[in-house]
Amino acid sequence: MLNIITGILLILTFIGMVVYVMKGGNIMIGFLIMAVLWSLIGRIPPNEAVNAIFSQPAMKYGSTIMVIIFGSWFGRVLVDTGIASDISRQTIKISYRHPLLAAILICLITAFIFTSAYGVGAVIAIAVILLPILESLGLKKNVAVTAFVMSIGAPMYVNVVIVKQIQLFFPQVVYGPKYLAYGFSAMAIQMLVVILFILLHAKSIHKNDMSLAQTSQTPQSAEKAPHVNKITYVLPILPVLLNIILKWESIPGLLLAIVLALLFTGKLTHGYKNMIDFVNATIQKSISDIATLIIMLLFLAMFSATAVKITGQFNDILTAIIPHNPWTLAIAFTILAPLALFRGPLMVWGAGSATAAVLAATHFFNPYFAFAMIIVPAVSMAVSTCITQSWNLWVVQETKLPVKTFLKTGVPFGWLTCALNSILAVIMFS
Repeated sequence: MLNIITGILLILTFIGMVVYVMKGGNIMIGFLIMAVLWSLIGRIPPNEAVNAIFSQPAMKYGSTIMVIIFGSWFGRVLVDTGIASDISRQTIKISYRHPLLAAILICLITAFIFTSAYGVGAVIAIAVILLPILESLGLKKNVAVTAFVMSIGAPMYVNVVIVKQIQLFFPQVVYGPKYLAYGFSAMAIQMLVVILFILLHAKSIHKNDMSLAQTSQTPQSAEKAPHVNKITYVLPILPVLLNIILKWESIPGLLLAIVLALLFTGKLTHGYKNMIDFVNATIQKSISDIATLIIMLLFLAMFSATAVKITGQFNDILTAIIPHNPWTLAIAFTILAPLALFRGPLMVWGAGSATAAVLAATHFFNPYFAFAMIIVPAVSMAVSTCITQSWNLWVVQETKLPVKTFLKTGVPFGWLTCALNSILAVIMFS
């Protein structure tokens, strides 16, 4: 009886967390409050809670935080050295006699850059170049914005910064060939959906000449963006390749890519002081980009540890609620995928953190499959089509696109991607 009462209280507080987040409550504070509440409801002894909930998880998560920091630094280096923007500008050279091909290529280039780049700063740097080009090709504003942000979302399946965050719930999942086979496949499926999306709006694309694209950048911005050695174009994917081919861990791969970026853009040969100033500036910006994220993840680690410890107390309820068949779970998550919007119960960086923690703690499924079930709605629905994703909000505000229009345009295609990638997860991991 006591376990049943405990289970009911845990579920009620879970629902309270969902409502709190969806009404705009601070997610970081929400994680901390939930860790405290579930520790109390789960009757975890005070000394055990202090050590096993509020100390050890944060300490153990330090190695993952280091990967996130290096990933953010690499993304900032790609932007500040001009590599990302130079890759982007090469798309302008595609003949405007083939605007449909140019639009698709722009989206593919965007996805390529964000296999390693991460953060609002990186998105802004690329958006100010590529979004005006997409519109100059004839894409309506809502189509251009949706295609662009979904192309940023697609590579988040393999972006080490994102994957490492969700590994908090599934430590058995290794960022290596087994997962990356799924990650790249899921990324490819989302990009195929983006291409389908563009093709369905092909009638709005008209022929243009190069002057239209050239006017999308001011003379000042062109001046500030020198061309870089084309060998640097492979750097965004280099850390992932080193992991797959040489089995390197993430940090050495990211560090090598950073050094090569600095070397091939001349940042190491412009004098010692200039080099140090540039490196310090990129580090400071990259840490600033993720400062709040780091604290939020540490609180999330505490909450996750609480969920793991107390799940057994309401395992009977979970057994009755959560399906044990992978196909059933995949279908359920596909139907419910819109619940990832507005930081809902399928958004792992929102109320969905509780869903992820509970799903992981039950051990009902292969951890790679459970991981996929959590990342699919988070990436393809929330990151790619939701206004609460920071860079999506910036793009919508910058282009003055109505939020309602943004959601109506992108959500159906994010939902389609969720369905396809959920099926893929069942096929690959069940």
